[in-house]
Amino acid sequence: MEHDTIAVGRTENWGAISATLDAQGWAVLPALVSPEQAQATAALFDEDARFRSRIVMARHGFGRGHYGYFAQPLPPLVARLRHDLYPPLAMIANRWQARMGSDTRFPDTHADFLARCHAAGQTRPTPLLLCYGPGDYNCLHQDLYGAHAFPLQVAILLSQPGADFTGGNFVLTEQRPRMQSRVDVVPLAQGDAVVFAVNQRPVRGTRGEYRVTMRHGVATVRSGQRHTLGIIFHDAT
Repeated sequence: MEHDTIAVGRTENWGAISATLDAQGWAVLPALVSPEQAQATAALFDEDARFRSRIVMARHGFGRGHYGYFAQPLPPLVARLRHDLYPPLAMIANRWQARMGSDTRFPDTHADFLARCHAAGQTRPTPLLLCYGPGDYNCLHQDLYGAHAFPLQVAILLSQPGADFTGGNFVLTEQRPRMQSRVDVVPLAQGDAVVFAVNQRPVRGTRGEYRVTMRHGVATVRSGQRHTLGIIFHDAT
């Protein structure tokens, strides 16, 4: 793929991103990929050879729409995103693990983390490309594929809101102990990424740290087509 330079190295202050993730469980990385990269990646959806598996969401009760898990070798941009985003996110993940009282720590490099996954039988790549049309949506869910799950993941909007599609907002819910769930609608432009908690995140309360459970989904697309690239850092069994 052409134009495989990405904005991870010059992205916003990771300290600010970390603080935002602490505060709300998600943070936007504006213009992580260019419009040209977004369009070229979305066009891969029609190339069957790129994918190890394709899913029709309605057949499994996941919602409506289609997605495919990329096969190895991953497209260069997808592999680069996985490689470059992992180290700063691993630092945040390890801090969260300590706050939640977990002994699990994540290695500094994505290659070392994948080695851990593969040793446990999690060998299937999980980056995926999703396509929604009119009336399609994605139910609230978590992307957990085995015993080893990295606690943060990234979704990148490849289509242009208002031009390529309408509706289809990215939605996150937070289930708090003994409280009503909280909902966030994340505003994204083409090429923007949202990094968010896969499963649980720590929250500091009046009596110390507690865990909240996160889920994510996509609201109903009203018109057009919406493509999204999902970057999941653990592999699947």
